[in-house]
Amino acid sequence: MIDESDLLCGPGLRQLLQSRLAAFSVRGHDVDDHHHAAVALTVVEQGFGADLDGLPKHCEWRNEAALILTRRARHLRRHAGQWALPGGRLDPGETPEVSALRELAEEVGLELPQQAVLGRLDDFTTRSGFVMTPVVVWGGSARELVANPAEVASIHRIPLSELLREDAPRLERQAGSAEPVLRMPVGEGNIATPTAALLYQFREVLLCGRETRVDHFEQPHFAWR
Repeated sequence: MIDESDLLCGPGLRQLLQSRLAAFSVRGHDVDDHHHAAVALTVVEQGFGADLDGLPKHCEWRNEAALILTRRARHLRRHAGQWALPGGRLDPGETPEVSALRELAEEVGLELPQQAVLGRLDDFTTRSGFVMTPVVVWGGSARELVANPAEVASIHRIPLSELLREDAPRLERQAGSAEPVLRMPVGEGNIATPTAALLYQFREVLLCGRETRVDHFEQPHFAWR
């Protein structure tokens, strides 16, 4: 278990994440190219603070580690307004790593070299039939992020310490599902699976050093399309 005092976005944390990913046995899912997507779990500096209810705001730049999350644009046909990690469908011939870096640049304006990729976590198959491959990326300070209005309503830096809350994760039962829905609390709200499942596995494997699987968790009914 990592101590919150060690969550600085520096070489020590990068080395720890890289070593734990190297030791992790990744599980992939069978998928055709048309239904394969990659998402970027990007570690960056927290910056000036999260603009979310229940999270503290501060005026000075902070180098505590955070993850980039977005709110999807309201005009999108699918999953409008929902929490998301930067990502999308793989282009022909792309690897998940190349796709994740491309989507980072397209959605939030963060251009990174291939060397920024630290590794992968387990694939997650969504109710809509896509296989999501989570790619862990080192983003550093990432001081200049710009939302692409065609896809992104807002960009948020969620402190890694928020993933370590004692009330995380939250599991709930829903009608028609054998497995519970997993949610991760953030500020005074929460994020639902599939994004929450990937955040939880990031926490368990990379911050807590536990080989935890998450692909069995259910998604809420609103995501079944």
